[in-house]
Amino acid sequence: MNHHFPLPQGGELILHRYPRHAQHGLQAWDAADEYIMNELASQEWDRQAPLLIVNDGCGALTLALHHLKPWAMTDSRVAELALNANAMDNGLAPDWQSLDSLAPWPEQPGLVLLKLPKTKALLEYQLAALSRVAGPQTRVIAGAKARDIHSSTLALFEQYLGPTRTSLAWKKARLIFCTPDPARAPSPLPPPLAWPLDGTGFTIYNHANVFSRAGLDIGARFMLEHLPSDHQGRIIDLGCGNGVLGLMTLARNPQARVCFVDESHMAIASARLNLEHNLPGAMERARFMVNNCLEGLTADSADLVLCNPPFHQQQAITDHIAWQMFVDAKRVLRRGGELLLVANRHLDYHQKLKRLFGNQRVVASNRKFVILRAIKTP
Repeated sequence: MNHHFPLPQGGELILHRYPRHAQHGLQAWDAADEYIMNELASQEWDRQAPLLIVNDGCGALTLALHHLKPWAMTDSRVAELALNANAMDNGLAPDWQSLDSLAPWPEQPGLVLLKLPKTKALLEYQLAALSRVAGPQTRVIAGAKARDIHSSTLALFEQYLGPTRTSLAWKKARLIFCTPDPARAPSPLPPPLAWPLDGTGFTIYNHANVFSRAGLDIGARFMLEHLPSDHQGRIIDLGCGNGVLGLMTLARNPQARVCFVDESHMAIASARLNLEHNLPGAMERARFMVNNCLEGLTADSADLVLCNPPFHQQQAITDHIAWQMFVDAKRVLRRGGELLLVANRHLDYHQKLKRLFGNQRVVASNRKFVILRAIKTP
């Protein structure tokens, strides 16, 4: 796999995904990154105004333009770590300003480079945020695979910002060019989506980039039936999303402590919001971490890890995230501690757990999902 990102002015960057050892050769940039960089050679923009780069997966755009001291905004902790690691590999100082997805945007940027996010909800949130800071000189260039840019995508740019056009396809990528209309009123930021959690008095709040934002996903629904009760130890909700598993664990285990962990800033903000609104008395028993799996957590420090692992990272379908979650869980669990996970039956995590832990047991199963338990033995 090629790890050399070509620069239009000559030279190249060495780029890898993060963590490098788990990526199985997945490339750290795509044709849309190249297309944007090639297009910039013919573009004029106010270089005295902020340069804002949004959703830069592994740092290709930020590092190629680091000399302009850009602002780099992402919802992903893994993307932040990839950017930092790739800067170090290329001997570049961290001379950009990092922003998480819920932070205020810089006022009146001269140029905004936006990689289209996977979800429409996050795109709408970002376009609304941009409408609130765009100035008369602001120019927007967005990029994605050509198959992911539809007439409805262009309509969103028109709705939130102003006149929009698209480029020809190149290497199966396409660009969107948008000039915000200064006469258009700024759009309000979309609030978190809320829905009642069946069988409880709880309301679940979800920011724009949370998995299964519009309702309880069926894997988590199945897992809720098999959460422990009267547990008094230290529990981790790994890949917590909106935190519904950790929330219900705290409700059913009044002596337990739960650490909510996710790589998405919006997921952790949602988990915190859900605990504050539904179980405020349990806040002192909770901890919230934006993290790459359990990186940096102390070994032998947890009694139980709950996990509903994803099978994709950004646009790539992969099982390396689940494997890293399992490896990290084993390291962080104390002897006799348990990993309890729910997954699609066809993913065959039985073998992975047996290989790693030396044991696994089916707790429950239905036609689509299976709940597995593995114990860290001496």
